[in-house]
Amino acid sequence: MVDFIYARQSVDKEDSISIESQIELCLREVGNNQHKVFRDKGYSGKNTERPDFQEMMAEVRAGGVGRIIVYRLDRISRSVLDFANVISELQKYGVEFVSITERFDTSTPIGKAMLMIVMVFAQLERETIQQRVIDAYRSRSRKGFYMGGRVPYGYELENIVMDGIKTCMYRPIPEQIQIVKLIYALYSQPQTSFSDVIKYLSTHGIKNQSGHNFSRMRVRDIITNPVYVKADADVYEFFRAQGTEVVNDVSQFIGTNGAYLYTGDRATQRKAICLDGQVLVIAPHEGCIDSDTWLRCRRKCLNVRQIAKPVKAKNTWLAGKIKCIHCGHALSLRAYPRKRTAPARYYVCSTKYVSASCDGIGAVQASDIEDKELPVYFKAGS
Repeated sequence: MVDFIYARQSVDKEDSISIESQIELCLREVGNNQHKVFRDKGYSGKNTERPDFQEMMAEVRAGGVGRIIVYRLDRISRSVLDFANVISELQKYGVEFVSITERFDTSTPIGKAMLMIVMVFAQLERETIQQRVIDAYRSRSRKGFYMGGRVPYGYELENIVMDGIKTCMYRPIPEQIQIVKLIYALYSQPQTSFSDVIKYLSTHGIKNQSGHNFSRMRVRDIITNPVYVKADADVYEFFRAQGTEVVNDVSQFIGTNGAYLYTGDRATQRKAICLDGQVLVIAPHEGCIDSDTWLRCRRKCLNVRQIAKPVKAKNTWLAGKIKCIHCGHALSLRAYPRKRTAPARYYVCSTKYVSASCDGIGAVQASDIEDKELPVYFKAGS
């Protein structure tokens, strides 16, 4: 029988034990027995979706494994459910589980119970760490700290110190900021669309920072991002009216600084579509677009509605072009397959068989309509 050693480490930290150290300690338990080592570096213990762990369990199912040895229980998983399933599967194949830090005999009921208790606290520790990270992110973001992510077009990062903490802020790139101002000037015109802006930029050879043409998504991101606005009281009132949580007092909206927009706890849609539930914070960098222009463009974006592509008729060119003489609703084509001949095709009022609100004629054979000479406004392509 072969002993398996399993080691896992999510991140390298000074206070965490390395994979090499885990294996070295486990080898003392193995002694002179035949063994095989499995290691997953850079993988969290929140689940068991890890390459070496999955390979190890596959070999367990193949048989010939005596023990699985780990440095500590949470090397397997920090989830009580996942750990219970692993232990159950090991018992199914007669494999003993050994933790060299917590000594438990998995062959006894009290040993199994103690394992579950330890895993409950391991999961509690993981969830506590997650909550601390969330709380820290929320606290730092509401103070205007840079929280990572893609740097908006027109800016680069500059290292600064805020409240004694090292962080970053946006520093403008003059030539790119001029292009940003041009995009806002173009889109602020009432009849100008995103496509018009993109066409203008392409025609005049204006490229993005990668040397490619601007895409619709990139132009939209620039238009909707409040990092560019010189946030004043009008911007404050706009976001408040949209249901956005504005962290700063209106007195801090003095028309100089840009703003960060974060996804809040209540947000259910993308920031480009809906601002309800989002979080707005004054940023340390200066904005570049006056509030009137920015608000005109942003309101225009909120009023844009995506129109579905028209569905092309498959069975008749008259779809949607002829109406019921009794109720005025469109006639729809229904086809009924037949075994030896072509399908039977009928035009019926679209409301007659749905709500029974039309007292007009029933079904009419499609050929009786399509074979007749029709007025010019019924011809295909109209």
